[in-house]
Amino acid sequence: MSKYFLGVGAKRLSSVEVQPRSSNQHEFNGVGSFKQLLGTERITFTAKFIYLSDNEEQTIEDTGQLTWYDAREQHPTRSEYRLYYTPNEVIRTAKASDFVIVAKVGETELMVIVAATGSTTERQLIWLFGLHEPGGSFEVKDYRGDHRDIGYAGRYIISSLGIELEETGPDFREILLGRYGLTMPKTKEFSAFARSTVKDVSPIEDPDATLIAWLQREELLFRTLEREIVKQKLEQGFGEDGSDVDEFISFSLSVQNRRKARAGFAFENNLAVIFDSNHIKYTQGGRTERNNKPDFLFPGEVEYHSPVFPTELLSMLGVKTTSKDRWRQVLAEADRVPRKHLITLEPAISKNQTEEMAAQNLQLVIPLPLLDTYREDQQAGLITLGEFIGFLKSK
Repeated sequence: MSKYFLGVGAKRLSSVEVQPRSSNQHEFNGVGSFKQLLGTERITFTAKFIYLSDNEEQTIEDTGQLTWYDAREQHPTRSEYRLYYTPNEVIRTAKASDFVIVAKVGETELMVIVAATGSTTERQLIWLFGLHEPGGSFEVKDYRGDHRDIGYAGRYIISSLGIELEETGPDFREILLGRYGLTMPKTKEFSAFARSTVKDVSPIEDPDATLIAWLQREELLFRTLEREIVKQKLEQGFGEDGSDVDEFISFSLSVQNRRKARAGFAFENNLAVIFDSNHIKYTQGGRTERNNKPDFLFPGEVEYHSPVFPTELLSMLGVKTTSKDRWRQVLAEADRVPRKHLITLEPAISKNQTEEMAAQNLQLVIPLPLLDTYREDQQAGLITLGEFIGFLKSK
């Protein structure tokens, strides 16, 4: 955690903090406990503000400042610390009872994250930072000196906040450059190479841990090679004079889009290998009604379209690295399969959302290493990848 955050404070927003008609004070209340992180001297921080909900298209980002000071610094015995923020679009969008985190990411830098109340993002942040159920005053956590591994789920959440992960594999740098040069290989080929570098896993005995180990290694290798490719491009510059802004923006977008696309393909590729290892028959990307293409059909596309093949022996699996508001797409992908399955790498999905999935007859599949990010009262309704494979074998 200390690589990304020095500490955080979290609470629920009150109406006077977010509604201009209620108050024009532009300050966070209940900030006294921040002294352990922000000190006792007056300081103005640069800040990134971000608003997150379960609709990824509604993400809002803005920049501004926060000023920390003692309003009674001249008083001999009393102190009254305040944390003022400059007006910004994120706070204007926020509602009372939304969850807010003020994170110290540098000596003069803060990050203010607002998550819609009841959202998956809210649950993910509470899990990531090890917080209690938030109330009206800030709960402060200090992560200076916290060197524990945040794991796959932690890296997933931090990356979703737009924070660049600092992890690459220097031990693999020369191997990757010797094998691929400064060219990114096709995803299937890269997935196979990444799997070959992981030892002491078994897709048969422990498919859940194997899947996460393969995905973690592929992400590490991908970022290692990507860093070398991007570094070369930055050295070359953009356009004829090396400073073409439009070309730079286009290149930056292509990097982001490649990351997202490869993550999804890698997830599917590794699942296919696990199914093959367990002798599970399937069609990947087969077509069903209305030209829909479920990620996996079991036992296959031919059986799905056969009028004499028993419906109760058909299954389908949707694959989404992140589910949020996109899980509903799976519901229309295979009419003959009444109970659909969806596997995701999204940790700590909110209880509201998992209950809605269950109401829509959608069974959520969560790799075992991510299961403890879910509340205990949710876990009973989830199955692991190993259990899903057992379900398929039983058919």
